[in-house]
Amino acid sequence: MTTGDTPAPDSTGDVAQDAVATAQSHGLELIRFLYADHGGIIRGKSTATGFLAPRIASGIGHTVAMMAMSMLDTLQPVQGMGPVGEIRIKPDPTTLVALPYAPGAGAMLADQVMADGAPWGGCARTFLKDAVGALAAEGYALTAAFEPEFTLGRREPDPDDGPDRLVPIDDSLCYSATGFHQAHDYVMDVVQALNAQDLRVEHYYPELGHGQQEISIRHAPALRAADNHVLYRETVRGVAFRRGLWASLAPKPIADQAGNGAHLHASLTNVAADGSPGGTLVFADPNDQYGLSETGYRFIGGLLAHLPGLVALTCGTVNSYRRLQPQFWSSAYTVYGMDNREAAVRICSPLRGDPSSSVNLEFKPSDSSANPYLALGGFIHAGLDGVRRGLSPGAAVNVDPATLSDAEREAVGARRLPETLSDALDALEADKLLMDALGPLRSAAYLAVKRAEAATFASTDAAFECFQHFIRF
Repeated sequence: MTTGDTPAPDSTGDVAQDAVATAQSHGLELIRFLYADHGGIIRGKSTATGFLAPRIASGIGHTVAMMAMSMLDTLQPVQGMGPVGEIRIKPDPTTLVALPYAPGAGAMLADQVMADGAPWGGCARTFLKDAVGALAAEGYALTAAFEPEFTLGRREPDPDDGPDRLVPIDDSLCYSATGFHQAHDYVMDVVQALNAQDLRVEHYYPELGHGQQEISIRHAPALRAADNHVLYRETVRGVAFRRGLWASLAPKPIADQAGNGAHLHASLTNVAADGSPGGTLVFADPNDQYGLSETGYRFIGGLLAHLPGLVALTCGTVNSYRRLQPQFWSSAYTVYGMDNREAAVRICSPLRGDPSSSVNLEFKPSDSSANPYLALGGFIHAGLDGVRRGLSPGAAVNVDPATLSDAEREAVGARRLPETLSDALDALEADKLLMDALGPLRSAAYLAVKRAEAATFASTDAAFECFQHFIRF
């Protein structure tokens, strides 16, 4: 320890030193160490920039109990996640960004580790890292992007003395120019803030629901894609708060409006020597009728085989299942198809003449109330299982499965997705592959947290449920 109040910085390597220098050059005073919990909530602690170097090395102390906390801040009884025990929130210095909507503040995405630096069995980000490692061991790397929708409005008191309501900023039509005009100033602030964090914006448009927006960012390697989604969620909400608005990524913040998804787009390549995605497009086969390789079909086969349990991770709240309904374009059946937006897995056609465009898979039963590390990690484990076991997804379904008869759906293997969070959790608990991948501590905590949420909302009405979700996601 040096004299004075500042601990002597540990030797944290060039990356950590670069992060400190970047924080200082941007005039940052506080750096948030962010993580996603089992309730899907983004949480964290912050350090003063003067202490950033040693905190990168050591992390910030944190109770193990926080990963047993529900989205309603009720602590669940999980062995190993009680009042006794300490972990560290240890940031990844390569993820440092200045937060344009929070002047003087920056953020890093963080792992949760033991006091000696070893991985902790309750960390969601580590779960995704392990999934990426499992892919790499088979010679693959995944590139992904979440495609989020959110509702922009104002939080207002209910005139009937119920919970506060989210009142949309507009009542415009899907893709309408009116929607562009009414959300323009806010959207431009968000676009600039995302680009400033190197979350490269590709598309924007007003969506189907009143006040509903969709801003898509560029794909990235799997871990970075999940990190990006955490920063995205924080950005759209943070910009709204500074403008006196409210932005919600909840699946159904308003019960009678269109739901907000976060469709997951993914493609597979070979893995380069440094672990990054290589140049071989594993999903692509120009000789196939849909342009998809045998490995791509097997990956889909794994997704469909594990889909009932997987949605417990990708659609992680009670509110999610208001959105997963037939003919809501969110998917409701275990089918895949070519450019079929009612299928759970859509084969996306590449853009002709664009050498950067390639076939990719869109996973539709996914939303922003999920922990993105658990969602993407579960997606990888399910798809990789299909590749390893050579699972066939059957024939593509290129019609809306809701228009088929029961017999026709049975013939093509179109089974209804779980209709409640409780049903999805039952399927997850019965899925040995996903449970083994999660591990004993993580799976126990996730099931306990989510079952507690399901029990609480089972005795409440839609207004209470939508309120509790729109204020948190």
